[in-house]
Amino acid sequence: MAVMKRLALALVCAAGLLGGSAAHAADKVSIVIFGWPSLGAFLPPIIKAQKLDQKRDLDIDFQERTPDAYTAQFNSGEFQVGGSAAVLTVGLADVRGVKVSYLFNLFDFWGAVVTSRPEVKTLKDLEGKDMAAARGTTNFIMFDWFARQLGVDTSKIAVINTATPGLIGYALADRAAAVQLWEPAWTGLIARKGDIRTLDLGIQKSWKAFSGSDNIPYLGVAAHQDWIDKNPKLIQRLYDTYKEAADWVRANPEEAARLMDPKGTADSRKAIVELINAKDRLGMNMRWASEVAKEIEQVYAAGRAVNFLPKDPTPATIYRPKQP
Repeated sequence: MAVMKRLALALVCAAGLLGGSAAHAADKVSIVIFGWPSLGAFLPPIIKAQKLDQKRDLDIDFQERTPDAYTAQFNSGEFQVGGSAAVLTVGLADVRGVKVSYLFNLFDFWGAVVTSRPEVKTLKDLEGKDMAAARGTTNFIMFDWFARQLGVDTSKIAVINTATPGLIGYALADRAAAVQLWEPAWTGLIARKGDIRTLDLGIQKSWKAFSGSDNIPYLGVAAHQDWIDKNPKLIQRLYDTYKEAADWVRANPEEAARLMDPKGTADSRKAIVELINAKDRLGMNMRWASEVAKEIEQVYAAGRAVNFLPKDPTPATIYRPKQP
């Protein structure tokens, strides 16, 4: 009888231990992102390799998708959290009736136009010529706005539309008068074709004159309002996870490059290190959406100016942490 009692007590204790373990299981978060190379894929490998999510009792499952699939699956709610969320796509989703909110910013806007043609010296020289670009991306939409600030009639530029992975190929083969692209593709291109020229878009000057700010919120993490309502306590932990990853990347650029591009060459990783150190091009600028709310509204205004947004998105697209 005593043996049976001890066995029963052991089973109760084991059940208690298992129950306690289950009670403290990490909160799972599934986040859809673009695949590498992309800014949205910059920090996830750092988060997983350094177990930064586990430090905050999170279990983040990053799922890579192409840009088109990302938009479809995030907007449909198949994925409730998006880690390659462009400000303009969040605004467009809201206009179309999808209740989503931009939680926090990861990267400010930076884009470029490159050319190998000697007759193309300024952006204005592209009028009447062709340019390869991923026309459906928000980076191209922002380029359109900045080009117009310089007096360029973008309707006079014949855009050869291609998927983002094809942009470097167009530039290497000189198949168009110019190519519009952004990071990390620009750094990869320069590493392979150092003599290609980058045209001045006047980004900082034009944006400062338009918005009065140096911040150009561009890409970050967004979520459906339903998810936000159900998981308010996870959002701060998610922000802290990304923030530590961003700080770690700045402090450890060589190791970060290895984790981001595990199958890359020494030259491709060197290019990533250079990008991390080039703070203006990388534009890593982690802030709560509410901290750059006025700038986000200005990005919306730019989207409306080039007819990307048919009307202003609602204020609900800008997440504001609730005060305790």
